[in-house]
Amino acid sequence: MPENDPRPLLPLWVALLAAIAGGLLYDLGFPGAGIWPLAFVGIALALVSLIGRSGWSAALVGFAFGVAFYLQQVSWTALYLGPVPWLALSIFESFFVAGGAVLITLAYRWVPRASSSRWVRLIWLPLLVAGLWCVREAATGTIPYGGFPWGRAAQSQSESPFADVVSWVGSTGLSFIMVALVAGVIEWVRLRGWQDLRSAVPVAALALVAILVPAWPTTTTGELRVASVQGNGPAGYFDEREPGDVLEAQLEATEPILDEPDIDVLLWPEGGSDIDPTRSPDVADIFDDLSEQLDAPVVLNTVTTNGAEFFNTSLLWRAGEGAVASYDKRNPVPFGEYIPDRWFYDAIAGDLTGLIQRGYTPGTNPPVFDLGDAVTGLAICFDVIYDELIWEGARDGADLYMFQTNNADFRGTDENQQQLAIARLRAIETGRSVVNISTVGTSQVIDPSGRTIDALPAYEPGAMVTDVELREGLTPSVVLGGAVPLLIVSGSLGGLIAAGVITRRSRREVVGEGDGEG
Repeated sequence: MPENDPRPLLPLWVALLAAIAGGLLYDLGFPGAGIWPLAFVGIALALVSLIGRSGWSAALVGFAFGVAFYLQQVSWTALYLGPVPWLALSIFESFFVAGGAVLITLAYRWVPRASSSRWVRLIWLPLLVAGLWCVREAATGTIPYGGFPWGRAAQSQSESPFADVVSWVGSTGLSFIMVALVAGVIEWVRLRGWQDLRSAVPVAALALVAILVPAWPTTTTGELRVASVQGNGPAGYFDEREPGDVLEAQLEATEPILDEPDIDVLLWPEGGSDIDPTRSPDVADIFDDLSEQLDAPVVLNTVTTNGAEFFNTSLLWRAGEGAVASYDKRNPVPFGEYIPDRWFYDAIAGDLTGLIQRGYTPGTNPPVFDLGDAVTGLAICFDVIYDELIWEGARDGADLYMFQTNNADFRGTDENQQQLAIARLRAIETGRSVVNISTVGTSQVIDPSGRTIDALPAYEPGAMVTDVELREGLTPSVVLGGAVPLLIVSGSLGGLIAAGVITRRSRREVVGEGDGEG
């Protein structure tokens, strides 16, 4: 078989086994195992299993990889609701992986036919494959209902030498570089690159730049003393509790730090007050007292209403003034915080959708609070996985970030570690400190380099008082924002189309020459 018309590297049954092994290893690259090099191994097995495949077999192999990965990655969704949501989410996301696998297979088929140059194979093909991997990640991150950008390749690298890349090109850019490196090594091996070591230059150069590039430097402007409290109260959806029990747990965990000097702000987690202080004078008095004792504002979270609408709301509370600012969660979780197209899903899984009696409305207000001494960016729980919200906070002047979350429904699973890894990448991406506070853990304070500087044990009440560094200046990732994903997605789709067109023209020319000779 000619080199530019490759047959499958693996028989279908071997490719399926390789894809399943790849999906499992890929997951081990993410928290909680957190063995980040295995993410590259998983990508390699995924790509090798696709080379030379037909469209339908590529879809099958891609689906196998996706199911093996997502069944492990989001297993925490089954903790309380059983296997149906877990299987549904895993299988649904795997269909996107299958579609992406078909695109990657087409790249492996068309690029060698479009050009016989080995440099095209060593440079253009790996970049195209990487871009098409990111096309699939972009699809899962936007479709449907706002998407689910969980499990992107970059999220495995929060504690790897590659993490600083996100300050330049964001998570999409880091995913692109990871896959390009793997695809580049695969092509180097396929072309027996050891026979000419110059052929290793493209992938070696990319690896060196990705590892050695420092995070974009932002400018230190001072410190903010942040008190953050993890109450470990009964905050789970199915926890037995009475109204006010979560609030009481938070108050008890806050008590030991009330005498700490010079606190600039008190931060509570998502759902830290299970009674809305804007509708309860008694609870309002509690927050007035806290703010007065500390001589500092309180950032809390509760459920608020506006007519028939419910919001997952963070409030900035000042003694004697009440709620002086609010932020409503921008990205409520479909099937967790609201049921989209409820008429349809009630008909097919009413016993599950019936558990969610009220639905949260997406917020529209800016994700920042002016604390007086600093501006903080905000994200509530799964808000943190959506790029645009984080970029918006930095552009609106955030000097640090405060992420409020409630992981009580996922106790004992990898979910909180996975979310914390995303928070760590956000610190590096924006060049800002992050205070990530949970009702039950994991709660940490992360500096702009991604280093943990303070932490609380999971599933224990406690409080941190931390001098948090403030920064100003925007990283290239924030400045470029959505331009990087747009360029990668559009460029790779355009490149694939170009390869297909060139391949088709080449075939016509060959057929035409054959007809002339006859």
